[in-house]
Amino acid sequence: MNEPSASAPAPSRASLPELLLLGSVFVIAACGLVYELAAGALASYLLGDSVLQFSTIIGAYLFAMGLGSWLSRYVERQLIAQFLKIELLVGVIGGLMPAALFTAHSLLPPDQLAGFRVLLYGLVLLVGALVGLEIPLVMRILKAHFSQRYRLSELVSQVLTFDYLGALLVAVAFPLLLVPHLGLIRTGVFFGLLNVLVAIWALWLFRAELRAWRSLAWACALSLALLLGAMFQAETLSTWAEDRFYGDHIVVRESSDYQRVVVTDSRAGTRLFLNGNLQFHSRDEYRYHESLVHPAMAAHGAPKRVLVLGGGDGMAVREVLRYSSVEQVTLVELDPHMTRLFATLPLLSHLNGGALKSDKLKIVNTDAFGWLEQSKEVFDVIVIDFPDPSNFALGKLYTTSFYQLVDQHLSAGGFAVVQSTSPLVARRSFWTVVNTIEAVGLSTTPYHAHVPSFGEWGFVLASRRPWSPPRQLPEGLRFINVEGLPAMTQFPPDMARLPTQVNRLSNQVLVQEFEAEWGKLH
Repeated sequence: MNEPSASAPAPSRASLPELLLLGSVFVIAACGLVYELAAGALASYLLGDSVLQFSTIIGAYLFAMGLGSWLSRYVERQLIAQFLKIELLVGVIGGLMPAALFTAHSLLPPDQLAGFRVLLYGLVLLVGALVGLEIPLVMRILKAHFSQRYRLSELVSQVLTFDYLGALLVAVAFPLLLVPHLGLIRTGVFFGLLNVLVAIWALWLFRAELRAWRSLAWACALSLALLLGAMFQAETLSTWAEDRFYGDHIVVRESSDYQRVVVTDSRAGTRLFLNGNLQFHSRDEYRYHESLVHPAMAAHGAPKRVLVLGGGDGMAVREVLRYSSVEQVTLVELDPHMTRLFATLPLLSHLNGGALKSDKLKIVNTDAFGWLEQSKEVFDVIVIDFPDPSNFALGKLYTTSFYQLVDQHLSAGGFAVVQSTSPLVARRSFWTVVNTIEAVGLSTTPYHAHVPSFGEWGFVLASRRPWSPPRQLPEGLRFINVEGLPAMTQFPPDMARLPTQVNRLSNQVLVQEFEAEWGKLH
């Protein structure tokens, strides 16, 4: 039965206190989602870029929010004072959560990550419960002070509208604006400050109703000072945490739109880390890149057109350019920050021999999957140098759908080669890649090489014709030679072939296999 309209007369214009309270819902929703996203991003960044990490963090956070909403029924007296205290707690704990987790991860030894996980999920549950308390209290405050303006159904509609709008704004801004420009630590602190500002305007709006106004004002001032101090010291803390985490002198620490890029340099050599994961060490990267490129290039004989997918550091391109027959190399790298960095920074361009400035090279900064779908070009050799399949975004680049596209761009006598993680540590993952390539009708030749920085590493050659070891290799190679190539295709029992499923877009079993195998090391 509908309520009579006369019971809820609505003034034509909302009062300032009402607008500010509704605006606080918008801010609260934005802050709550930021803490959730920051915790998920930190879990993936510090514990491994994994769908499992993000999923469990979000699940725990939402559960805690539900628990907080349920507990709000027991807050019966002094609603405004309780709401103000909760805002300060959310602002301080949620705002400082990224900084606290970075610090804890840097201080704890690698074999004590269980303690870090306890802290991580403890903070997630605490912040989630506090956020869950906020919206029910705001609704009760609005109902108590503006009952003549709204029926209950209209009040719920207004509050949830502002709640969802705040969540939408942050969901878009977090990956595109906030993290690339502020970083995770400053993003957390910034939204903590917004929570404290909500408390401050609640303190001002309802100053006549608050019994302990002076003590609450001091709490607001201290919280504001703490977070402002953290904002000014965020870069110092981030630098300190990364210095401890990476050990060596850091020469590059930058965030692109896609990843955190860190380059370290020491007497031992130069290292590149993406999102905390080692990509190469200059002392032995030649072992990896020679093994990746030359078995395919030399077997072709005289490749003219070469496609490199991934490999924005230019190391694979450097090896490709050793062949005088090469007329054009197309490098498809998602992150323009990577290709720009390795083309302009002398320390890094020296490592790739200036390959990214070659007249034969065309750089395309876009998604490889989409580029293959649009392009009509055909190549003699395709070198696929993507990061390991640690999440679904990367896992799609190891599916039958992707390898079908590779097949379409491969010349009749051409060869493709795929870096395929460790056949020793991730044995099932490696053979899943092999079986997936074979499922699209390509012939495969799996092989492996020892790279000290990574251990035993695997690669897969794919073609429409059988691969034969080449009789000649370019001069100046430091690792592989003609005599040793056949041995690279031999697998001892602990790396021997296993029956596995085929990785498809519809199942993404490779991501699950990879997480299960590499996750044992964390």
